[in-house]
Amino acid sequence: MGQFAVIGLGRFGSTASRELIKMGHSVLGIDSNPKVIDKYADELSQAVIVDVTDPVALDELGLDNYDVVLVAIGSDFQASLLCVVHLKALGVQNLWVKATSSAEHLILTKLDVARIIHPEEEMGVRVAQTLSYPMVNDYISLGNGEFIVEIHVSKRLKNMPVSKIVRSRHAKVHVLVVKRKKEVFVYPEEDFVLQPNDILVMLGQLEALRALAPKLI
Repeated sequence: MGQFAVIGLGRFGSTASRELIKMGHSVLGIDSNPKVIDKYADELSQAVIVDVTDPVALDELGLDNYDVVLVAIGSDFQASLLCVVHLKALGVQNLWVKATSSAEHLILTKLDVARIIHPEEEMGVRVAQTLSYPMVNDYISLGNGEFIVEIHVSKRLKNMPVSKIVRSRHAKVHVLVVKRKKEVFVYPEEDFVLQPNDILVMLGQLEALRALAPKLI
């Protein structure tokens, strides 16, 4: 179980916090608005009212002990920037920060944060990928063009062996896992037979996965 701190419990921050809780992690929610803290206090591991532009108040939270600190402050970039500067000074290493413009991105880059997040852009990319490849349930980018994708097996693929999809273990796409109800088959053999409603988890270069997509519809 990881320990995460989320600063700013607006739409983005509160959603991220609740998803982390669902995944079994511990989440400290931080916001300057008492009404917001009251709203989410029962859903999070801990929720506190803090002026995040105050370095003394931030220091008292011991945020350098958390796995990741996510700064999700929405409309007040000055407050977000001050918060980031103070957190860096306090020794917080794994710092993820929300940005809403290219100018904010540039400034945060100079502060050397671990990751800059553009929620609207990233969601737009995810929606576009889903619209383009509706058989893909979910995906994770590993960088360098590598993706892990989760694909729902259609009725058309009933009784099809894995070898019909990935013909060689030296291919550019690899089947990592097949999930079938409560069973999980890791690195299935090429003669493994697929059934409707199986879930395929595959690894490969984006171009190779795109080329494979027509076989999976």
